[in-house]
Amino acid sequence: MSFINKDFILKGKTAKKLYHSFAENMPIVDYHCHLSPKMIAENYKFKNAYDLFLGGDHYKWRQMRTAGIDEAYITGDKDDFEKFKKFASVMPMLIGNPIYHWTHLELKRYFGIDDILTADTAEKIWDKCNELLAKDEFSAQNLILNSNVEIICTTDDPADDLCYHKQLKESGFKCKVLPTFRPDKCVEINKPGFDEYIARAGVGTFEQLLQWLSDRIAFFHDNGCRLADHALEIVPFGIGDASAVFEAKKAGNSISEKDENIYKTAVLSHCAKEYTKLGWTMQLHIGALRNNNSIMFEKLGPDTGFDSINDLCIAQNLSLFLNNLEKEDQLPKTILYTLNPKDNYVLGTMLGNFQKAPVKCKIQFGSGWWFNDNKDGMEQQMKALANLGMLGAFVGMLTDSRSFVSYTRHEYFRRILCNMIGEWVDNGEYPADWKNLEKIVKGICYNNAKEYFNF
Repeated sequence: MSFINKDFILKGKTAKKLYHSFAENMPIVDYHCHLSPKMIAENYKFKNAYDLFLGGDHYKWRQMRTAGIDEAYITGDKDDFEKFKKFASVMPMLIGNPIYHWTHLELKRYFGIDDILTADTAEKIWDKCNELLAKDEFSAQNLILNSNVEIICTTDDPADDLCYHKQLKESGFKCKVLPTFRPDKCVEINKPGFDEYIARAGVGTFEQLLQWLSDRIAFFHDNGCRLADHALEIVPFGIGDASAVFEAKKAGNSISEKDENIYKTAVLSHCAKEYTKLGWTMQLHIGALRNNNSIMFEKLGPDTGFDSINDLCIAQNLSLFLNNLEKEDQLPKTILYTLNPKDNYVLGTMLGNFQKAPVKCKIQFGSGWWFNDNKDGMEQQMKALANLGMLGAFVGMLTDSRSFVSYTRHEYFRRILCNMIGEWVDNGEYPADWKNLEKIVKGICYNNAKEYFNF
């Protein structure tokens, strides 16, 4: 029997019924990812298995470095097959790592390959994958359609002209590819590149910046955007003269942590109010400690496998920020993600402070993110939500990925979800009420997201 078999992860009859009867064939709403709109619009054809499986995948790069593999075989100039073979040699050591499951799900679902990936099987698998990748049905658009994906939300800079999103809409591509507003570069006043970014935007004053943001939000909305996303080490909170802070930055002065919080709070609050007007959802990704290895950051840049989990106290600032918006009735639908699982209960309890009719579960606890995107992390996030809130209203899984074959992560999540719920039913902790179990499972897999985001 194949390692990735029909009942992979599923234990017991209840779990199997929940997955095969309700979850397995639901369409996918990938409401947060990092796929390239350009690659989708141009219907990119992958050069080979390295290009598909390892190009840009810093999750896998980290494990190759851990195995002592030279960087030349990871991001360097070695032959693509040699890079793929080096990755294959690492695979047997990844017991317990989700990459082991993801990779074999990808090989099985897209290429029909049951072989276990090792250094010994690498060439056979390489040849089989490359043979199929040469066919039109393995282009970027067809990989999406064959994954039963209905909606994709990419991650886009406010200055983007969204030309590829427009091209895709005009082309009649059956999967909706919508932009997501990600204004980190004009929020992070103390990060390198801020001055240059503001100059390119043609912004001279703080008031002009706010107007530019409003204009760009309106432009994104006209092009189908319904979500914003903010990556934050910690949610800021500060009250003061943000315009004076902006002017001090433009004059070349250093900005204190206090003034940085004043500026960031003002910009984020302005954006949040615009989101509220348009019915958007605001995503706050909290807790990444980025670019830890300065030598490799200078060599390779960001998002190359040198980030980790931060360890900060997030509750008070988050509460003040959300409350300040709520006092003005300007708090948008919001999804809170934490990279540090110690804060699962912080976010799980924060949700209940700001729920408000008529939106069901207006404040959401985002799925296990990044380093928590594994079986334990997903279960811990969902159990915290179940213990403290309403799991049945959860908007479910996303890929958060740059890979066109990462949609198997939705399958992985759905199997874990059904196995967890099935165990509760088998233990007598929830009745075998199949009508409501169907509603819960289909909701978390698909229906809740469709309703919540108003797609």
